[in-house]
Amino acid sequence: MLSITARPGTSLSPRGDAAPIVPARLLRGGHPANRRREITTAYLLLIPAFAFVFGVLAYPLAWSIGLSLTDASVVRTTTRFVGLANYAAFLGDPAFWRATVNTLGYLVLTSVFKMAVGVAIALALARPFPGRALVFLAAFLPWAYPAGLGAVGWYWFITPPLRSDYSMMVTHLQGVFDAWLGPGTWGFLSLILFNIWRGGSFVGVFLLAALNGIPQDLFDYAALEVKSGWRRFWLVAVPLLRPFLALATFLSLVSAVADLGNVWELSGFRDVYPIVWTQSFMLALVTGSWGRAAALSLILLPVLFAILFVCYRLFDPLEDDAA
Repeated sequence: MLSITARPGTSLSPRGDAAPIVPARLLRGGHPANRRREITTAYLLLIPAFAFVFGVLAYPLAWSIGLSLTDASVVRTTTRFVGLANYAAFLGDPAFWRATVNTLGYLVLTSVFKMAVGVAIALALARPFPGRALVFLAAFLPWAYPAGLGAVGWYWFITPPLRSDYSMMVTHLQGVFDAWLGPGTWGFLSLILFNIWRGGSFVGVFLLAALNGIPQDLFDYAALEVKSGWRRFWLVAVPLLRPFLALATFLSLVSAVADLGNVWELSGFRDVYPIVWTQSFMLALVTGSWGRAAALSLILLPVLFAILFVCYRLFDPLEDDAA
């Protein structure tokens, strides 16, 4: 019987002839020199992004942390290191805890209502209908419209500068809410409405893009099993949209904090809502207490990191691989 033997360094091909053996290191990415060159090129391409993130985010954050550990103020010519004294002073102040409750309430209310409005917009625009393009533009306009002009319009609505058709109604509502829930309630509610108006449209368009990526066959199959449209949405759309809902929630929190600066500036540095970050604006820009203001702006950072971690776990859950 004829036996076929391959030469060293070769293997048998399906046809029976000898074929050279490809080294494993070449299968993993080619020659080692080429692999090192690719890795070096990748790191070089990441340098601009790293520099941008470090310059725009990391450096100001590190500067704020260092400033919060001092007694920096415009009324002092020298700055002393005080450690965690600024944080300890706020933690022992009852007014800070009231502002913290208001801040968390502001974040929760704006996020929940923006998600509700966004989901409603996405579902309404998911199917074609006459005039869909105009409705899409109307839904997208609040987010695309410049935030500064939007804040001016809402500020005029909160505190009408001129006598108009709605000024008497707004003044009456302001008196009712402030008398019922305390001074400043109407301004606080108006701030929440402004943020929902701006962020709800963005969440809607964002979720619409994600919803359009779900195959229609899944909804057709679900319609054969479940007649309720709400259950089909909950059982099919929500699990598939979970990463996008988590990312939209995080972006909603970011926009809720960012809009506070717009309202503070456009109100002529007068509207100090019972929120931690607007009070830090007042400490920095009105009283000049930069060290205390930096500490107040950073004191809720662990809470935001915890929310970010939860959103990340929902966006990219760590699942155990089946053995």
